[in-house]
Amino acid sequence: MTTLLDMPLNSIPSTVTMDALRTKRDIAQDKAKISVGFWGGVVPENLGTGELRELWDTGRVFGFKCFLLHSGVDEFPHLEADEMEEALAEIKTFDSLLIVHAEDSRTIDKAPQPKGNVYENFLKSRPRGAENIAIAEVIERTRWTGARSHILHLSSSDAIPMIRSAKNDGLDITVETCPHYLTLLSEEIPDGATAFKCCPPVREVSNREKLWEGLIDGTIDYIVSDHSPSTLDLKDLGNGDFGVAWGGVSSLQLGLSLIWTEARRRGVGLERVVRWMSTRPAERVGLRGKGKLSLGYDADMAVFAADESYVVDAQRLNHKNPITPDQGKVLSGKVRRTFVGGHEVDYETPTGRLLSRGQA
Repeated sequence: MTTLLDMPLNSIPSTVTMDALRTKRDIAQDKAKISVGFWGGVVPENLGTGELRELWDTGRVFGFKCFLLHSGVDEFPHLEADEMEEALAEIKTFDSLLIVHAEDSRTIDKAPQPKGNVYENFLKSRPRGAENIAIAEVIERTRWTGARSHILHLSSSDAIPMIRSAKNDGLDITVETCPHYLTLLSEEIPDGATAFKCCPPVREVSNREKLWEGLIDGTIDYIVSDHSPSTLDLKDLGNGDFGVAWGGVSSLQLGLSLIWTEARRRGVGLERVVRWMSTRPAERVGLRGKGKLSLGYDADMAVFAADESYVVDAQRLNHKNPITPDQGKVLSGKVRRTFVGGHEVDYETPTGRLLSRGQA
């Protein structure tokens, strides 16, 4: 990874005010080893207050994130569908982008509780229908407001036909999926293996295959990490209780190899993987100078040994917290060196920079 856009929550303060943005930038300024930018957040408290426009006008956020159900942390409350429409209408006035965690809160409230160590029970607690209903809301509210929207971390393949229809109707809407949804299978997750817990969840093999079809035909626009680090204790590894464990997968370091391993098995070339994981996300979020090797662009690149394989060992990862659902997996493609702005990343020297929107 050469560029990271930081989500507005799961770190304190949440990036929903000018003071919070300043705090995060001040802390990151002397620590960044790669290029770092920030998403703003939309919560009920900053809707209609002018705070979103003020954050946008700094040029230092790349858009705004919201949830349609409890975010998992009380300091970042979710929006109801009508509030999301209000947010879309507001950001439309300054041509920003709303990125949405699309799961319907009422559907999940009615679903079985995810207690215990059986993965199938956790899967039933986050049904596809919750995603499908929420995505339908995003589509229609985008249609009504004419705003720009993006659906985060798609896991339900059921939603692909309506996303395709929305695009055919000319809506300015994009969608992403993640390495864990394209490589893992619910049928293979052992009971108590809370390293696999993420929201929305990893689903069945038939669902995974349809996600790949949607990616290859262009309905799904690109692949992102949705990197969600967790300490070992928050994953409740001792008890393996899916109802207690933190939800999230750390995938920054392994993402490229994971996707390349699966893509080459399907006859998909590396150039398409680069488009999915670099070019297209850079274009959508307005990362000028990123996403390709070309005159006038940043010299960001990875030296990638496509035919070299390795075994995933969590203890040897550079992640702060040594846990991964891919432990022991044999992957193709190894990153040997990484360059940001023409300078090699050494994992120690903070030579990265903080990004502003439109910055070349």
